[in-house]
Amino acid sequence: MPKVNFLVIVTDQHRADYLGCYGHPLLRTPHIDSLAARGGRFDRFHVASPVCMPNRASMLTGRMPSAHGLRDNGNILSWRAHTFVDVLRAAGYRTAHLGKAHIQPMTGQPAESRIDPAALGLIQEAWRDDGGDYTQEQPHHYAGTQRFQPKTPFYGYDEVDFVTQHGDQAGAHYLQWLRGQTPDADALRDRANQLPHDYVCPQAYRTAIPESLYATSYIRDRAVDFLGSTAGSEQPFFAFVSFPDPHHPFTPPGRYWDMYDPADFTVPLPFEAHRNPPPPILWSREQMRNGRRAGQGPQDSFFASEREIREAMALTCGMISMIDDAIGDVLAALQASGHADDTVVVFTSDHGDYLGDYGMMLKGPLPLQSITRVPFIWADPRASGPSSHGALASTIDLAPTILDRAGLKPYFGIQGQSLLPVLHGDEGVRDAVLVEYQDSKTRQGFARPAFVRSLVTEDHRYTVYKDEGWGELYDLCADPHESHNRWDDPAYAGQRARLSEHLAQELMRAVDQSPRAKFAA
Repeated sequence: MPKVNFLVIVTDQHRADYLGCYGHPLLRTPHIDSLAARGGRFDRFHVASPVCMPNRASMLTGRMPSAHGLRDNGNILSWRAHTFVDVLRAAGYRTAHLGKAHIQPMTGQPAESRIDPAALGLIQEAWRDDGGDYTQEQPHHYAGTQRFQPKTPFYGYDEVDFVTQHGDQAGAHYLQWLRGQTPDADALRDRANQLPHDYVCPQAYRTAIPESLYATSYIRDRAVDFLGSTAGSEQPFFAFVSFPDPHHPFTPPGRYWDMYDPADFTVPLPFEAHRNPPPPILWSREQMRNGRRAGQGPQDSFFASEREIREAMALTCGMISMIDDAIGDVLAALQASGHADDTVVVFTSDHGDYLGDYGMMLKGPLPLQSITRVPFIWADPRASGPSSHGALASTIDLAPTILDRAGLKPYFGIQGQSLLPVLHGDEGVRDAVLVEYQDSKTRQGFARPAFVRSLVTEDHRYTVYKDEGWGELYDLCADPHESHNRWDDPAYAGQRARLSEHLAQELMRAVDQSPRAKFAA
């Protein structure tokens, strides 16, 4: 089988319906749309977890967070974990990571603990320390002007160029580069020097960083450089190009700030559209009413006003348009490299954003489709034309699909399934997707860090919250926007029992089977 290249493009906190090809009425994304116009677009692609680190680790391993161990933000993906990039590298691929990785902590802050240190004994963990260095993405390595060289291979990548954090506060190799481009780098990033604006949305900053020096442009240029270096080479390549936008803070630079007018946006699912809102929404609404929202952390979901939501929508579209323009340049570089006809281009995101659904912003324990459903486009040069697929699919399916297309066998313990049969016309490879969420702190009204498991089937979304007296059950056929919780509805008691059993089956399938038993001869 001839070797095929892969270019995987990932955005951050980007819900599925915020692309032109997914039906957004205002957002213009011609370059991403061009991928869908010549490939397969999945309409029911769900994350393994609706937060960054667990789901990014699931992309790489093809395994659920409960199996690979990176269960919540602030945790680590063990060096012991194999990734599908390891398999490609072992098969002779040139492997490169460009942009946001976030599979190790990217702040210098200690991880929050759910355990009282006083309760720990002489031996504190069930597993021994593997001795790995998990500081590769932390800011102290990038404080100087001399470029930091991470240890490679980095989960299968021989070439790495890191961008950490988000918006105009992006760091790592990008920040070292920025400081080399201008002596005003730190002043440009200082929020006290932001440009004038009248937006009131929390975390909306009109950055002084020009477009050419913004992180999206940096990642674009590194991708263009990489693709240019592949020209004339017969070695197959895998490139993971990862943009940290449109994740908050909302900081589109230059012309992208006011490319979209908040007045043109509407809030399709206001709070009033939910017939019986679950406790986290009610709690968040009460926090805003009582003026306590300002005390929440920058990563905590919150209840927002209509004006704040419309501003966030417009700024999010600005960030996505900038990414789309950057992708246009990357695709042009792929064409110029001579490899466009033998490269599969994939576009997806690590999770979504509530972005106003029932008044909520950002992401959190409540698994609305706005944070669990993301775009997934597979543009294959051997495809006969565009196709749209309603089959259920998951982040964990990315790894086996790429390995299948490369003609390589997966490792034992991979939990995803190849989507190539769906792309070739089969109806689907699964009848449900499992979504896991495990919080690292107490938030959104929970009495303890939330532990959540969701089952999404063709017709329903069923969610169980550990140690809580409530749950969620939505009939997606009659109620596609998840606006009427049927958990306590007697008419759905039988369906609830069936979904409970189905969830139990999916949880058993998610149990780690690796390593298999090995016996001495």
